[in-house]
Amino acid sequence: MDKRTQILWIDDEVSILKPHILFLEQKGYGVSTASNGNDALDMIQKDDFDIIFLDENMPGLTGLETLVGIKDIKPSIPVVMITKSEEEQIMEEAIGSKISDYLIKPVNPNQILLSLKKNLDDKRLIQQTTTSKYQSEFTRLGMEISPSLSWQEWIQLYKKIVYWELELDNSGDTGMDEILAMQKDEANLVFSKMFTKNYVGWINDKGEDKPVFSHTLLKEKLLPLLQNEEKVFLIVIDNLRFDQWKMIQPAISDQFRVRDEGLYLSILPTATQYARNSLFSGLLPTEMKKLFPQYWTDEEEETSKNQFESELLGEFLKRRGLNIKYNYSKILNLRAGRKYADNIKSLKDNKLNVLVYNFVDMLSHSKTNMEVIKELASDESAYRSITRSWFDHSPLAEVFSAAADMGATILLTTDHGSIRVKNPVKILGDKQTNTNIRFKFGKNLNSDSKHVFEVRNPEEIFMPKPNISTSYMFCMADDYFVYPNNYNYYVNFFADSFQHGGISMEEVIIPAITLQPR
Repeated sequence: MDKRTQILWIDDEVSILKPHILFLEQKGYGVSTASNGNDALDMIQKDDFDIIFLDENMPGLTGLETLVGIKDIKPSIPVVMITKSEEEQIMEEAIGSKISDYLIKPVNPNQILLSLKKNLDDKRLIQQTTTSKYQSEFTRLGMEISPSLSWQEWIQLYKKIVYWELELDNSGDTGMDEILAMQKDEANLVFSKMFTKNYVGWINDKGEDKPVFSHTLLKEKLLPLLQNEEKVFLIVIDNLRFDQWKMIQPAISDQFRVRDEGLYLSILPTATQYARNSLFSGLLPTEMKKLFPQYWTDEEEETSKNQFESELLGEFLKRRGLNIKYNYSKILNLRAGRKYADNIKSLKDNKLNVLVYNFVDMLSHSKTNMEVIKELASDESAYRSITRSWFDHSPLAEVFSAAADMGATILLTTDHGSIRVKNPVKILGDKQTNTNIRFKFGKNLNSDSKHVFEVRNPEEIFMPKPNISTSYMFCMADDYFVYPNNYNYYVNFFADSFQHGGISMEEVIIPAITLQPR
């Protein structure tokens, strides 16, 4: 067979197909015919075809029986079913047997051509269309990137960037993907400068126009749901970015509709100890330490920094005058996730069920070297793809299904996001300096001020101050801190790894999605 696209057309009335065959051959397609299912299956065994048109109503082997035979021989070949019948049962059987398209007789040549392009040229056409649309959007996006944007406008801009990331992922256009990545890098630099300029004022409640932050999330997003007499699941997936939520969304779209695709801002540092404890307590770090010293763990202590989330949540509800029946659970491994999903019906009478799902540990198979993630998620697209695969095969997917069956509303959120770091920044500090590579605190910190957000008085951002000379430094955009000692080793070790603790759109602008059961 020649290199043209090869079509096999199976129909017991081959003679009436001549006008269609002539039309397709003039368009450059090669067309072979078979008048019955048995002959067609023999031909498929011997030759390679790119697509098959199959008449449903044939003597001998029916179209549906022939379809089963085709899928046994070559399961990936696209099959277009053609029939006179519009019976729902026949359509359902054909669709259930994984046909690629369904046409009702009489068909005209343009219908055939459209089906061919949809099933054979769709990827190329989608890529061309997506590329063209992004090229048109490129200049507009570039003009939107400005330090004068409000925080609301930055959220909308970030949503647009994520939209195009996902569109270009689907199109497979790596050239445009690289251009978008450069545009996103520029946006991250400008966003970081805007954020550092406004953060101290925002966190100190100066001015009326301030974002929802970690410590105000439950007040702004959860309390209205509880006050509406709704049964609520608060699901906190550790380290979930907005683009990862968009990967998960299609998997739950049959069960939930999105009532509010909200985004909020993480406090600094964008790290679990601080951001998630603030989320559950409704307090900033120094406020927590002052009001509930028994629930606060300092950075240098060798113990879990998030072991009192349930207690902090209880205190938050108490302060808000909510005497409700609730459950708090934290999932740290697959076994615990399976147990929770298996026993979820026992939670059906609760007003509020809170589930913390340790996404990072689950993704990296728990406590393995970060090289695992670097290999599995070598770029942003792969990281997103792993998120969807993880969710599809996790007990969490079953939790969503069970929550839908209960008629529960879900508030899906996270404590912070992460960014793939690329640019090393040298820093000096003493032996007591913390180990996170996106933010540092300690005495006598020294780094290039152009690359960091430095806070010399930690109390102005409600962060602990272990010593009188303690200061904080945060990386911006995709930078990461490296000590001069063993510089090259650590540069190579951390480059292209996913980190959090600093300032970037991916870490700071994070999901707070309200889902309504269908």
